[in-house]
Amino acid sequence: MNSTIATRPLAGPQAFPGHRGDYDFPQDQTLGNQEKLESAVRSYPRRFPISIKRAAGAMIEDTRGQAYLDCLSGAGALPLGHSHPEINQEIVAQLNAGLPYQTLDVTTPVKDAFVQEVMAFLPQSFAQEACIQFCGPSGSDAVEAALKLAKLYTGRSNIVAFHGAYHGMTNGSLALMGNLNAKARRSGLMPDVHFLPFPYSLRCKFGLGGEAGERASIRYIESVLHDQESGIVKPAAIILEPIQGEGGVIPASPAWLKEIRRITSELGILLILDEIQCGIGRSGRNFAFEYAGIDPDILVLSKAVGGGLPLSCLVFKKKFDAWNAGEHAGTFRGNQLAMAAGAKTLQIIRRDDLVANAAHRGERLAARLRELQREQPCIAEVRGRGLMLGVEIVDPRKADALGQPLAHPELANRIQHTALKHGLIIEKGGRHGAVLRFLPPLNITEQQVDYAAWAFAQAVRLCGE
Repeated sequence: MNSTIATRPLAGPQAFPGHRGDYDFPQDQTLGNQEKLESAVRSYPRRFPISIKRAAGAMIEDTRGQAYLDCLSGAGALPLGHSHPEINQEIVAQLNAGLPYQTLDVTTPVKDAFVQEVMAFLPQSFAQEACIQFCGPSGSDAVEAALKLAKLYTGRSNIVAFHGAYHGMTNGSLALMGNLNAKARRSGLMPDVHFLPFPYSLRCKFGLGGEAGERASIRYIESVLHDQESGIVKPAAIILEPIQGEGGVIPASPAWLKEIRRITSELGILLILDEIQCGIGRSGRNFAFEYAGIDPDILVLSKAVGGGLPLSCLVFKKKFDAWNAGEHAGTFRGNQLAMAAGAKTLQIIRRDDLVANAAHRGERLAARLRELQREQPCIAEVRGRGLMLGVEIVDPRKADALGQPLAHPELANRIQHTALKHGLIIEKGGRHGAVLRFLPPLNITEQQVDYAAWAFAQAVRLCGE
């Protein structure tokens, strides 16, 4: 690949090589074909009206020769960025060696190597009690398997999820979603799902925020689960993201997670931790639950674990392995190329100390964003861990019915679009889509982080009200 787009961007008004400056996005033939031939369900092209020609590392070049710094990374599925040369080499080598594309659940040396790498990446306290289950190619598939396993083991059907949750778009996983818009035109979703408050200081359900809000959340959750008049039958499992992603990059504190672990252990409720997006080093730890020093009963993995190729799996304590043979299956649970790419990705992350890089680069980016927050009143909060950061955009002149900062999705849209004009790709999420999200590759450089902060600041200043 031509090295132009791999050149690190400059942290200043001089655009990086290939970036031609602020400009509109006239449609080319490939975009026209997409609009003509693809379903209206497409989403990312509405926010990023570009056609990708090639990509390397954190850099993307479109078909018009424009370069971008990609702080989306395939929604976190590309932990080493695009076209990592060692991953490419590994895939080519496996193909040349005659590796089958997929093998159902028949084992191979490649599969065994992947399993060993995953187990080595886990906390030893969890790995020594754990087994792995391969699911279909998406994270939603793994969530569905986790729900089935929890219900099978406990003999119960209720599941508890949280406000702001995102666990996928299949029938069961969508039922767990907090976002009402995604469920507005759906019917017949999985029953017996109940929602409890997730700690969100800026919009605390108890009007407290901070540690006081977290304590109130835990008291409420514990009281509901103990109360014979709560209306909620004892659940099979509680499922949560240690850092909510699509819900607005909201990290649960270690203290809150410890209390959830205590409650579930005391009541015999399985704790399912969904680290599809926040796992595999993104949080600045191998897994985000490690900040709390706890272990899950069931861990759900996808996205980064396949090194950018489709793969999902569960890792759970062996004592919960209640399956009969063939009771949960899937044709593509034996994706050999994804296992080869995933194993190599985990090796590179360890070898190059990219978990520490994510922590350090994340701290640098968060510090720059907080400097901007002090200057720009439309930024209500900068939050997250490692290289999973969110910036919540509000209208500082208005409040909602509860006296909380009023989300400003229109301004967030403008900032996202203006950032794209400056060569920066970021995503949106959170309440009303007013949280701008950073998910860059774990191997992003210091200069690339500085460019991301500069381009974002330019966009906020240009769009500020």
